Amino acid sequence: MAPAQNPIISQHVAVIGAGAAGLVTARELRREGHTVVVFEREKQVGGLWIYSPKPESDPLSLDPTRSVVHSSVYESLRTNLPRECMGFTDFPFVPRLEDESRDSRRYPSHMEVLAYLQDFARAFNLEEMVRFETEVVRVEPVNEKWKVRSKTSGDCSNDEIFDAVVVCNGHYTEPYIAHIPGIKLWPGKQIHSHNYRVPDPFENEVVVVIGNFASGADISRDIAKVAKEVHIASRAREHDTYEKPPMPHSNLWVHSEIDTAHEDGSIVFKNGKVVYADSIVYCTGYKYYFPFLDTNGYMSIDENRIEHLYKHVFPPALAPGLSFVGLPGMGIQFVMFEIQSKWVASVLSGRFTLPSQDKMMEDIISSYETLDALSLPKRYTHKLGKIQCEYLNWIAEECGCPHVEHWRNQEVVRGYQRLVSHPETYRDEWDDDDLMEEAYNDFANKKLISFNPSYFLESRT
Repeated sequence: MAPAQNPIISQHVAVIGAGAAGLVTARELRREGHTVVVFEREKQVGGLWIYSPKPESDPLSLDPTRSVVHSSVYESLRTNLPRECMGFTDFPFVPRLEDESRDSRRYPSHMEVLAYLQDFARAFNLEEMVRFETEVVRVEPVNEKWKVRSKTSGDCSNDEIFDAVVVCNGHYTEPYIAHIPGIKLWPGKQIHSHNYRVPDPFENEVVVVIGNFASGADISRDIAKVAKEVHIASRAREHDTYEKPPMPHSNLWVHSEIDTAHEDGSIVFKNGKVVYADSIVYCTGYKYYFPFLDTNGYMSIDENRIEHLYKHVFPPALAPGLSFVGLPGMGIQFVMFEIQSKWVASVLSGRFTLPSQDKMMEDIISSYETLDALSLPKRYTHKLGKIQCEYLNWIAEECGCPHVEHWRNQEVVRGYQRLVSHPETYRDEWDDDDLMEEAYNDFANKKLISFNPSYFLESRT
C-alpha cells in the first residue's frame, strides 16, 4: 500500500507486556515518534523467558483463583531453532564470546535467550519506558480513545487514557487440556507442561506424555532420565503406531493417541496397548486469553480463533487504536514481532493507512473460507506454517521494511526438519553450515557484528 499523505502523528500508546514482543514494539513505536508506556507485571523484562522454579499451585491451571505464573519455561529447555534466525534483524543473537558466563551454543538455553533480551533492552534504553510490577486489569474503548486500568504489586489501581493500545502479553500461559474419555475417574496425577520444571517428581513412575512436538519431545526425554517408563501419545501418528525411538534411554515408547482412561489407573491407546500409569503430562499447547480486554462484545475467541483480526493484528472496527503483536504461531517469532510492530507503529503515525473496515472484514472472511475449503479447524487460524514468510513479507511491503532474509527462513525450515527426523541430536548436529555462513556474512556486511565471521565460523568446526 502506498504511504499516506497525512502529516506524521505522534500518539500516546500503551504496550501490554515487556517480553520479546513488547520490547521490540516499544522500540518501533518510539522510533516512529510515539510516546510509550509499557506495562509489565514482573520485576524484569523477558516475558515467558523468565524462568520460575516454582510453578502454579494447580498443576493443570484450571483453578481461576490460582496465582498465575506467566512463564512456561522448564529448567532443561534449549531453543528449538538456531540462534541466528531467532534474533531481531538489527540486533543479531550471536554468542558473547568475551563473556564466559554466557551460553555460546547454537541452540542455547533459555537463560541465554533471556540475557539476549536484556541486552536488547539495554542497547535501546527500553527499560525507561517500562512500569514494572504493574498488571493491566482492564482495557476498554472510551470516546475513541482507550482507558487502561492497572494495579501495582501493592494493589494500588490507576486509570489512564491512551490513544492506542498494543497487546503483547503472549499466549503461552493459559494451558489447553486435551479431553480424554474417562479421565475424571482416572486416579493418577495430571500436570500440564506449563507447570513442568524438572523431572524429579516422576522418578520410578510410569508416565504418559500427550504430545510429541517440541515441548513434548523435550519433556518426555527429560522425564525418561528418571522414570520407569515413558509413553508418548501422539495425535499425528497412525492408530496402530507403537514404536521405540532410537535414544540413549530404553524406557520410552511412542503410541497413537489415547482412547480412554479408567478408574483402575489404566490408559488405553488407540493402538490397543494398555499402560498402568502414575502420571499424565499434557504437552497440548495453549489458549489465547485476554481477561483484561473489554470490547463491548465486538471481539471473541471461538475454538482458539480470535474473531475478528485483519492479518492477525488489527480488529477492523477498533483499528488502529487496538492491535495485537505476536499472535501467529511460527518459527521466526522475534522477527514476526518486529515486522508486525513496525506496521502498527507506521499506521498509528499515519505514515501508512489500513484498508476500510469493510475491506478488512472481506479479507478476514475470505481467509476463513480458505481454511474451511482445506478442512482445517478453527484452531488452526493463527498457525501459519509454510506461509509464514509470505505473510511477513506482505506486512513488510505494507510498511516499507525489508523482506525476511533467505537464510533466516531456510534455517527455520531445515531446523524443523532436523527436529522431526533427529529429535535426540538436532541441537548439536546439523547440516546447514552454508546457511550459518550466509547469516554471519550478512551480519558483517550490515556492520551488525564487530568480529570477523570467518574467525567465528572456523572456531566452531
